Amino acid sequence: MFTCPKCGSGLTRTPDKVGIFWICQGCGGRAVSLALLRQTIGQDRVRAIWSQAISTPEQDGRPCPICYRGMSEVSLGVAGQILKLGVCRRCEFVWFDPAEYESIPPPAPKPKDPLEVDEKDLPQAAREALALYQVQQIAEQARKEDPEPDANWKTVPALLGLPVEMDSEPLSRIPWATFSITAIIAVVSIGAFFDLKDAIEGFGLIPDEAWRYGGLTFLTSFFLHAGIVHLASNVYFLIIFGIHVENYLGWKRWLLLLVSAAGAGNLLHVLSDPHGAIPCIGASGGISGLIAFYALKFPHARLGILLRYYYVYFKWIQFPAWVAFILWMLLQVWGAYKQIAGFSNVSALAHLGGTVAGVLLWAVWNKTELQPDTTAAILTM
Repeated sequence: MFTCPKCGSGLTRTPDKVGIFWICQGCGGRAVSLALLRQTIGQDRVRAIWSQAISTPEQDGRPCPICYRGMSEVSLGVAGQILKLGVCRRCEFVWFDPAEYESIPPPAPKPKDPLEVDEKDLPQAAREALALYQVQQIAEQARKEDPEPDANWKTVPALLGLPVEMDSEPLSRIPWATFSITAIIAVVSIGAFFDLKDAIEGFGLIPDEAWRYGGLTFLTSFFLHAGIVHLASNVYFLIIFGIHVENYLGWKRWLLLLVSAAGAGNLLHVLSDPHGAIPCIGASGGISGLIAFYALKFPHARLGILLRYYYVYFKWIQFPAWVAFILWMLLQVWGAYKQIAGFSNVSALAHLGGTVAGVLLWAVWNKTELQPDTTAAILTM
């Protein structure tokens, strides 16, 4: 929770038509980001505030309400008075004591450009397009001002170090295949936990015995997991990315993608050490194919992680899906090197095999625009 540096009360997140303010309900002070101030008090005033802040050392007095480090004190002359403001250079927030923000008059309007076209003179279609663009700009600005996910529950996986979707897109069909496979994985894995050692030895994929039971362990190993953390993380990624891929592909192509990725991952794992005797289990190979398809089909989807400072301050970091995919691929390449060298018991090669299958199927199916089943109910996750 953000804290008022004046009275110590918690700050309340207060949306306004121009953006997000953090207001103290106790004393009335407020924290405002520099980006929002440029819209409300003018670029020239913000430039003056920031130029003073970067040339003034941080003080040990009033702490920043966001990160709790000392703020720089700057002066702003407005309406015949001098305001003493606190500026956090790290968070780029400005603190206004009670009534200070309200005392700043709005910036003088810019002279009208003689070449500027009056909106009322535009055709109806042009006005509608302009209004849509303005709504999109407001939404994008709101994301920058308030980089938090659109649902409170997403904070839970983020606290556990998992990435989350910052904005959940509506689904045009119920992802039955994703939910069904997830349920089967959970039931089989939890059931196997009661005798995990025998389950893994009996139904895990052992490279030296890859074709036992007629190759059935290529399938059974997919549904087994080494523990609750392994299971929970795989189930999480399967649902988060799988529902959107299934929404685009439909359940038949989605299932083909999952099976192909899992098979490719297992095959690459076996080929890397044909005489290996250690069982390989988990759904990660198939899920890697879904992740690859998701990142390529929705490269600009916003993902986020929660960073923690000094075990107190949490900050959301967001990035597009294509950036996350590149970073993830680099980790898998490094993991594959460690696996081949014998320093890791995680099959990064299975992840890479599944990824290759996902990329290839995306290249094939991306050429044809698939139409979602619009008769299903609209869902959000």
